Amino acid sequence: MQKFFSFDSMITPLIIKIIFWVGVVFSILSGLGIMISGFNSYYGGGFQVFMGILTIVVGPLIVRIYCELLIIAFKIHDSLKVIKEKLTENTNKDIL
Repeated sequence: MQKFFSFDSMITPLIIKIIFWVGVVFSILSGLGIMISGFNSYYGGGFQVFMGILTIVVGPLIVRIYCELLIIAFKIHDSLKVIKEKLTENTNKDIL
């Protein structure tokens, strides 16, 4: 609990994973909605069906790329913390 209030641990990566799954579900439901409207269309429904399939396939991929870019920022933060700790250890060894 102490880490939570002192911001030593990040909760945002967990939230980003939840956002990913919500985005995947939204992409699939949107694609299905586009396909259904294409099936119910009187003219030109084939294009809408194609766009629905494209949304179902490409939508989760785009959501994944976006979430990975957000996660990279937190991984960089973690790596910088490790580097800082090692530099602090080496500085303390040099002083002694």
